[in-house]
Amino acid sequence: MRLFWSLMVVCASASLSVAEDWPQWLGTKRDGVWRETDIVEKFPQGGPKVVWKEPVGVGYAGPAVANGKVFVLDLVPGDGEKLPDSGFAKGARVGGKERVLCLDEKTGKKLWSTDYPVVYRVSYAAGPRCTPTVDGDLVYTLGAMGDLKCVKVSNGDVVWSKNFLKDYNATLPQWGFAAHPLVDGDKLICLVGGRDDRLVVAFDKKAGKELWASQSCQGDFGYSPPMTYTFGGKKQLIIWHARALVGLEPDSGKRIWRVDFDAKAALTAPTPRKVGDDKLFITSFYNGSMLVKVTATGAEPVWRSKAKGEMPDLTTDLSSIIATPVVAGDHIYGVCSYGQLRCIEANTGKRVWETMKATRGKLTPAKVAAEPEPASSERWSNAFLIPHGDRYFLFNEQGDLIIAKLSPKGYAEIDRARIIDPTNTMAGRGRKVVWMHPAFANKCVFARNDKELVCVSLAK
Repeated sequence: MRLFWSLMVVCASASLSVAEDWPQWLGTKRDGVWRETDIVEKFPQGGPKVVWKEPVGVGYAGPAVANGKVFVLDLVPGDGEKLPDSGFAKGARVGGKERVLCLDEKTGKKLWSTDYPVVYRVSYAAGPRCTPTVDGDLVYTLGAMGDLKCVKVSNGDVVWSKNFLKDYNATLPQWGFAAHPLVDGDKLICLVGGRDDRLVVAFDKKAGKELWASQSCQGDFGYSPPMTYTFGGKKQLIIWHARALVGLEPDSGKRIWRVDFDAKAALTAPTPRKVGDDKLFITSFYNGSMLVKVTATGAEPVWRSKAKGEMPDLTTDLSSIIATPVVAGDHIYGVCSYGQLRCIEANTGKRVWETMKATRGKLTPAKVAAEPEPASSERWSNAFLIPHGDRYFLFNEQGDLIIAKLSPKGYAEIDRARIIDPTNTMAGRGRKVVWMHPAFANKCVFARNDKELVCVSLAK
């Protein structure tokens, strides 16, 4: 009997530390939460162990991890092709090929790659933006120029593909296609940007057939990924484009509600987040934030930002450009326009505190680091926030992985370690950054820059 109970304890303990994949944007549940246990409390002396490194091309696309494999999308410029010196270079064209890479999760060994030709005509022309979406034996990728691919997990063979510019007469977004595709049941839902009520399109995920198309948005339509949330007992597809936040019926694309929100420069990159049972939060670089109350049949604003611009003295609540905010009870944590990690009250938008510590690091000039306020050179500074139990892992643009506690009382940093070097120079002024969301899976973190993809152990 004693042996029996000992075995039961062992089995129960094992079940509590089951490994978890990161198969799409923001992980298994598409909410950015890392749920694995037996993870380090602090980093070992000398930093966490690097399990492997593997060369990759350039890109902003984070990796996906599923079933013992790592998937990532990159750009390999053609012979004689040169990336522009600035993200705002006018008329820049970069030819080459985008690749879907598949690596062995344990060793980093390349298992296969699938490539196709591209010519970039976008700002910040340094690779694709979207995390691959792995669903069963298929993986879906979306490139910066609108190339949607469905390929086999086993060998990379293309099952079906679309090009949004050619097939849907879509507008090319200034910063390229960046809305991570969403698998919903038998559908693959994408922000296509097509003309004539084809902004959002649902495809049969296995065959590529169009199931429905919905909505319109003139000009640059935005970058926010499709999301599904339940409000009032009804599942809704949430689309945030450059002119409005809308709720659609996932099975038909029929619009349930719309709340207007004009986003300057179509900067709608952060993912909309559900707040409590009946609210939805969005944040943008120039226009600040909005909280919306949603029912099964409609929606209305609770509050709108009073921000007058993106400059630090003009922002009021949260004006994010890249990072998706985190909702924790009655508070929201996110990174503002110049790298200020902020805590705001969810139901009012009132700022509780801010700090520059999370987005700074050893590469921050001493003169800048000595000041509590952001410098002009810190425009767009970024860190991604990943909740883990009662603490957070933050991955900042300098390649630092930070362990910290975030609460309404403030920011309490526990530890930090450099896990990868920043290589992207598009931010200008000689500042190098790494703007990609890492994957957290199987007690490891997977991160990439424009030269390599690394796997770093975070196991106890």
